[in-house]
Amino acid sequence: MNNFILFPSPWWVNLLLLVPVLLFFYWRRNKLEITTQTLILTAIFGIAFAYLESACVIYLRAATGLLPGYMQSLAEIQKQSIGVYNQLVLQRNLPMSLFEIEFGREIATMIMLIFIAAIAAKGWKERIAIFLWTFAIWDIFYYIHLYWTVRWPENFMTTDVLFLIPQPWFSQVWFPILVSSLSLIVVFISRKRI
Repeated sequence: MNNFILFPSPWWVNLLLLVPVLLFFYWRRNKLEITTQTLILTAIFGIAFAYLESACVIYLRAATGLLPGYMQSLAEIQKQSIGVYNQLVLQRNLPMSLFEIEFGREIATMIMLIFIAAIAAKGWKERIAIFLWTFAIWDIFYYIHLYWTVRWPENFMTTDVLFLIPQPWFSQVWFPILVSSLSLIVVFISRKRI
């Protein structure tokens, strides 16, 4: 079992915890005009998008030879991946060509999440809320889908490479799950009842 690490790196990644907290205080006075239907539809998008992202990660690991058992059944991948599925190893061993593609995939991910928010909401504060909502759903379900398919992360203290932009972000899985969960709660409770 991994030891608990309180702070992600680089240091400024820790500031992400402030985003839902500060927005809660702002939205408490400036309620969001977001319907339940919009939240449901963007959540479905986030869940499906998370599956695509997790599939990309699995394909990337298979392409680089870092996914044991990938030529066999999903059950065999799950069995053989326990203890060897390490994002840090992947990041260190990723060929530059795939690193550049991964970098572009992350930019495309952010563009898609921004545009789904622009399409789903009218005002700026609602667009920010839908972006955070969809991002949080996507983030949580990314880990759920990875666990379901390859049994990774093994626990909440598993270290992950969260993003590569503008430099690699490292954290244990509990951190993005916490930030995403707080974001979901804040968006949900900050809505006007319409």
